[in-house]
Amino acid sequence: MSDTAELLQQHLIDPEVCIRCNTCEATCPVGAVTHDSRNYVVDADKCNHCMACVPPCPTGSIDHWFPVLRSKAYSLSEQLAWDELPAKQSEADVQSLAQNLPASGASVPPWSAAHPYTNLHGPKSPISATVVGNMQVNEAGTDNETHHIVLDFGSLPFPVLEGQSVGIIAPGVDAHGKPHHARQYSVASPRNGERPGYNNLSLTVKRVVQDHQGQPVKGVASNHLCDLKTGDTVQVIGPFGSSFLMPNHPGSHLVMICTGTGSAPMRGMTEWRRRLKASGKFEGGQLMLFFGARTQQELPYFGPLQKLPADFIDIHFAFSRTPGAPKRYVQDAMRDAADKLAALLQDPQTHIYVCGLKAMEEGVLQALQDIAVGAGLDWAAVAATLKQEGRLQLETY
Repeated sequence: MSDTAELLQQHLIDPEVCIRCNTCEATCPVGAVTHDSRNYVVDADKCNHCMACVPPCPTGSIDHWFPVLRSKAYSLSEQLAWDELPAKQSEADVQSLAQNLPASGASVPPWSAAHPYTNLHGPKSPISATVVGNMQVNEAGTDNETHHIVLDFGSLPFPVLEGQSVGIIAPGVDAHGKPHHARQYSVASPRNGERPGYNNLSLTVKRVVQDHQGQPVKGVASNHLCDLKTGDTVQVIGPFGSSFLMPNHPGSHLVMICTGTGSAPMRGMTEWRRRLKASGKFEGGQLMLFFGARTQQELPYFGPLQKLPADFIDIHFAFSRTPGAPKRYVQDAMRDAADKLAALLQDPQTHIYVCGLKAMEEGVLQALQDIAVGAGLDWAAVAATLKQEGRLQLETY
């Protein structure tokens, strides 16, 4: 078969569903995913169908495979201009090529996780929520201003679980005159609401005022959210996420490792366990939290965390920019607690959650490996079992 007649299952991203979380680009090992100010796209010449980007995608927008002639593959410039996926070839053509599709893997949740609802509301049909609370949850005047925002959905169904996320659509249009794409935020409240018994949820939002290079930039969605007043409305899509979920069986342990706003899902999990403990109807296992920030003043929820009893949760802080003190990261705090973590790594009831900036992932996994090896464990075997059983969940961005 000539190159011009070669059939290709081209990997495409649905721009209507994608929430621009950058997970696919950060995950792709061959640099096939790229983006501009509007769309994330896949380079057909680089994509090797390794599927590494598919399981972490929170929306499923990444999992599209269109049969095309290689010579007619959609170019990057074409994909960057899309507002929606083009029409797919006929069903008969797709079926005839199905045997050539790459095998898809999937991240799995813990066996006892509750069933998640996902994608109930898409970009074309967002749900309106009312702001019932907005407060800064780190010290006023510090960098990385972070807000705790409570949204109420009234009588409209929007069920979420700890570990899931939502998309927020800011009002107005972008530089191209198109509606803003949704931005993703993890839910910071437990399944029965920020206020128990009410149809609400909370988000942890950092006001973005500069880009990764330190240049001034005003984050569209984050500034919109941080400026909201009680009674304002906001457009929400989702929920998203079907694997970064907590176990629900008695005796299960939670090891939570996070930085900054990566604390959102950990807050939801911790609060749900606290409510279960208060009910006296659930016997939970150990809770450990490793929480990093540049300074204590910048760390979200520092005050409320201090009020949680030590016999309920074992908290380890790590601050990397405290004046006059050495830089300390979450992986350093983990190594200081190596004995406790080594014992938990050997316990089949242990579930580990990592959430925060992508840069932390390598250091955290290296610390886990070092702790396991130091305890005489085969880390490769331990890690494989944790992933296979849905007990090692990574959500970095």
